[in-house]
Amino acid sequence: MSMPLVFDRPLVRRRLVRALSEGYADFLLVRAIEDLEERLSTVLRTFSLALDVGTPTPIAAEMLRRSGRAETVIRLSPVPEPGSILGDEERLPFSGERFDLAVSLLALHGVNDLPGSLVQIRRALKPDGLFIGALLGGSTLTELRQALTQAEAEIEGGVSPRVAPFADLRDIGGLLQRAGFALPVTDSDIVRVRYANAFALMQDLRRMGLTNALHDRRKTPLRRAALIRTAEIYAERFGDPDGRIPATFEIVWLSGWTPHESQQKPLRPGSAKARLADALGVKEGAPAPRLDKK
Repeated sequence: MSMPLVFDRPLVRRRLVRALSEGYADFLLVRAIEDLEERLSTVLRTFSLALDVGTPTPIAAEMLRRSGRAETVIRLSPVPEPGSILGDEERLPFSGERFDLAVSLLALHGVNDLPGSLVQIRRALKPDGLFIGALLGGSTLTELRQALTQAEAEIEGGVSPRVAPFADLRDIGGLLQRAGFALPVTDSDIVRVRYANAFALMQDLRRMGLTNALHDRRKTPLRRAALIRTAEIYAERFGDPDGRIPATFEIVWLSGWTPHESQQKPLRPGSAKARLADALGVKEGAPAPRLDKK
């Protein structure tokens, strides 16, 4: 079975090229880099060979080189870029078990086959190699999604897909396990940014390469009346008392290790050497102590 085409991948890359040429809006990427540095600070090792998988700009590779956390960094760039390998996050051009660390920031939410990309990343890592990624999650742009849907229904008499279906945090941990990663961890960071109006938000989305690149998008632009109505609904439903509007971005973090014999493993069922009743200080079969919240 072939994977469904959710995104027009060539268009995704063209939109990123345009965003970079117009001045990439990097505030989310800068926040992700700061978080990545903090997460790597808890790992007590230096990585000999690291891979940056599709981060929109070289900022992640530059941080890894500058910090000394990686001796050598190879960057797979989605667009032509000096000193990088041009490639696609869905088709990694690397042999197996080559890297000690792989990172990917704000890129994998735009692939059609996220499970397949995760499998390829895991295969590119050596045993006991680490993957840390960040992608936009399901709460991202929820306000804009609702405003667009209502406005288009009112003005156009129907709706078409306008905002990407970002991955849900609850599903991503399972995807890591399916891809063969050990010790998977997922969490999310909710970022709310305030704008003067919906048009200012849309301009930032253009400068991040995040305008509509869905495969089944309607090919004609949204009518001016529908855009104006979108801005009105956005302000009415979500606006702050001072007239500005909030925009939600959810950054979902995922990490996992390629399996290795040195890693912790769960105990076998029945291997415990102490009884739970003894640990709780109660007789076996007695009601468990109640824990009341104050």
